[in-house]
Amino acid sequence: MIHRSKAPLRIGLAGGGTDVSPYCDEFGGAILNATISLNANATIELLESDQIVLEAFDRNETATFSWDPTLPIDGHLDLLKGVYNRIQKDYPFEKRGFKLSTFVDAPAGSGLGTSSTLVVAIVGAFTEMLQLPLGEYDIAHYAYEIERTDLKLAGGRQDQYAATFGGVNFMEFYSGDKVIVNPLRIRQRYLDELENNLLLYYTSTSRESAKIIEEQSKNVTEKKQTSIEAMHQLKQQAQMMKEALLKGQLHEIGHILDIGFEQKRKMAQGINNQLIDDIYYAAKEAGATGGKISGAGGGGFMIFYCPGNTKYKVQQTLDQFGGVNRNYQFTKHGLKTWSV
Repeated sequence: MIHRSKAPLRIGLAGGGTDVSPYCDEFGGAILNATISLNANATIELLESDQIVLEAFDRNETATFSWDPTLPIDGHLDLLKGVYNRIQKDYPFEKRGFKLSTFVDAPAGSGLGTSSTLVVAIVGAFTEMLQLPLGEYDIAHYAYEIERTDLKLAGGRQDQYAATFGGVNFMEFYSGDKVIVNPLRIRQRYLDELENNLLLYYTSTSRESAKIIEEQSKNVTEKKQTSIEAMHQLKQQAQMMKEALLKGQLHEIGHILDIGFEQKRKMAQGINNQLIDDIYYAAKEAGATGGKISGAGGGGFMIFYCPGNTKYKVQQTLDQFGGVNRNYQFTKHGLKTWSV
């Protein structure tokens, strides 16, 4: 028997960073994101032996263990091990060997929520295998706890919920781990135009988001008003983005993204650097009306709103920076699981 799952990566359109504690616990956070046709995939194959085999095909990493209910967290395939350890703790299953294989369609540290989406996919595969009674909110929160509590990885909350629910969502974050996912009913023609005009560009660099997020959290704890006010503005940006999409006011999207780009750099050091600035202002010179860094910042993917047919000139302009334009489509589905 083979148990499979896949969960979509996401583009954060507005409000990024307001889902991170302690800001969202004290002030409440808001984010607007959309899932895209890039996925994290997980497969569990039952084995006749009692070995546990872990494979991350996209990272060319593999490890084999004798059966044990707890695998060592040592910096090697920790996301895979972390999910297995938590599942065995909460839903222990019989001694049976298996192979857990994963593949993610974007590099780690690229800003599309790869790590959290992978955790969701792995949780989904085990949920399918064990037929666990977990709903969408349960799976998203479970994945969040594994990353943030068990593995002690710094980060926000949006990625787990985006990967589980899928689609275009306006998300609210409050203290006590309270999350409200509001699916947006956007007219298809508005989504088609947004997809046509929104350029997804990989800078061919990655970053360690944890350090940026830790500084961001520290700035809130230490009451640094510049950082906190920037997060207030980004939360307002999410509201503006929601209204523009629902009303079809797509001509405002670039300006709303531009507001976020200027505010986000105030949240923490390392979010922007010279390469990102050079890429951003070159894209605007070529016709983009705004854009943003995807994820925590520092590298990875960027998005640009290119009205009319300007995206072709923007693409040509960005070739000089050595990055890659990535094709995608918006998706309506979240986590999917099945067995064969």
